Amino acid sequence: MPFNTRPDLRINTLLSGLAAQFQTSLRVKDQLCVKPGEVPCDVCTGTKLKAVKYCLVCLISYCQTHLEPHQRFPVLKKHRLVEPMDRLGDMRCKKHDRLLELFCQTEQVCVCQFCKETDHKSHPVVLLKQEYEVKTAQLGKIEAEVKQLIQERLNNIQKIRDTVNRSKADADREIADGVHILTALKRCIEKCQDDLNQMVKEKLKPTEKQTEDLIKELEQEIEDLTNRSSEVKLLSHTEDHLHFLQAFRSLKDPPPTRDWTTVEVRPPSYVGTLRRSLDQLEETLNMEMKKLRDAELKRVQQYEVDVTLDPDTAHRRLILSEDGKQVHDGGVVKELPDNHKRFTQGICVLTSQSFSGRFYFEVQVKDKTGWWLGVARESIDRKDRITVSPETGYWTLYYAEDGLVFNDDPDVRLPLRAELQKVGVFVDYDVGLVSFYDVEARVHIYSATGCSFTEPLYPFLCPCPWDFEGINSAPLIISSVNQTD
Repeated sequence: MPFNTRPDLRINTLLSGLAAQFQTSLRVKDQLCVKPGEVPCDVCTGTKLKAVKYCLVCLISYCQTHLEPHQRFPVLKKHRLVEPMDRLGDMRCKKHDRLLELFCQTEQVCVCQFCKETDHKSHPVVLLKQEYEVKTAQLGKIEAEVKQLIQERLNNIQKIRDTVNRSKADADREIADGVHILTALKRCIEKCQDDLNQMVKEKLKPTEKQTEDLIKELEQEIEDLTNRSSEVKLLSHTEDHLHFLQAFRSLKDPPPTRDWTTVEVRPPSYVGTLRRSLDQLEETLNMEMKKLRDAELKRVQQYEVDVTLDPDTAHRRLILSEDGKQVHDGGVVKELPDNHKRFTQGICVLTSQSFSGRFYFEVQVKDKTGWWLGVARESIDRKDRITVSPETGYWTLYYAEDGLVFNDDPDVRLPLRAELQKVGVFVDYDVGLVSFYDVEARVHIYSATGCSFTEPLYPFLCPCPWDFEGINSAPLIISSVNQTD
């Protein structure tokens, strides 16, 4: 039909509503369609929708649409619905094709009702929920144990890092000390060289002055004699008799000169000059070495620990002071209760405290003619005859009238420069180091390196027996560190 003017068009609300419902239906359906990794509905034909529940009775997965009867009919409402799972086949018994609803506590496996009545008839069987609750409780314990293991390893990491940082700090300090000493030594050598040069030059100066004066005097005599020679030559050519005779009177006597046969130039002696310079250098170096030894001893003394002797470990002959700081041999075996900690053969004693890490202690050994001193591991044999060596768990220094020894296999004999008054013992557990020091002389005695420590270490003292004349009756005394030594 022709129109003279354009008509006003109106929206068809019916068609528009149907189209909107259709588009919404497509969007919803698109959203509900199963995607990779999701569980599909077992009832849908054609396009599969995403399952929202799984029925443990029907053994079927349902989308929201097909689940509707289970939400409406009373009989179906009693069915147990669970979240859809991708591996529902694992919930069925492979032998009986029934739902795995039970748990065999004997064989620790999930079973179905038929399994319970056949293969597992004599086994205790419970519902999965019951075992789940038991295992959940165990899971909390396992989780706590795992957390503890994780924390232990974190602590180990921190310990390793602390060890590395400490080692770096030690390395930096060692380098700094070395640079300081070597720089001082370099300065000493340079000064020694300068002093030697100056000393030799000072010794040479008088000789140089003497030779210079003698040469000048000789040159003057040569000049005078040369002039006389010229005068003689000139006179020899004159023919004037009167002049010749008058001049000859003054020429017949030579000019005064020294008797050079008695003149001697004695060079200076340099014997002992270099030796004296080296002696001075050695003295300076010894002073620097003393400073270094002082610094080293003070560095280990900062790890001092407070230790007391353990009476339960002391041999029956030993007498301990009330404060647990002194021990000496009483010469008589006392009646004491035995225990697994007490030494029964060696006249020895341990401290009550054990250590790992770094620690240091000092023991006065003054007026004694024999003693053992060091550290021992916890598991040493305390009942049989003692064989002292690192292999048996002892890192000790032994002193007797014939010398000083570090007990090893074989023993390491050490020089004894003077009578020992006090011995310092330093242990670095982590690096396997045991060092001994002469505290009064500020001298390092010996270090055992590369030691393998796997147990706590105890300070170990043995005052050794004494005879009836009182020799070696003095006590070993655990002393406090005196930083002003």
